[in-house]
Amino acid sequence: MKKMPAGQFKNTCLAVMDEVQKSGEPVLITKRGKPVAKLVPVSRPGEDIFDFMAGKVKIIGDIMNSTPLEDWECK
Repeated sequence: MKKMPAGQFKNTCLAVMDEVQKSGEPVLITKRGKPVAKLVPVSRPGEDIFDFMAGKVKIIGDIMNSTPLEDWECK
């Protein structure tokens, strides 16, 4: 994780935010050498577990009746 003094962050704030968004690497902001804040990228669409495969799978045919249940091995 990259560390940056608060004064430097203040002077380059927009550029640092763009870099964090682009690289995904968080930046630890320090004041007098002590951590005070961490800039992290927001989660991007698709990183959420819900709807992860939305739009990536195509169903062809009848998924409910394509294989008789007798063909499945159930334990």
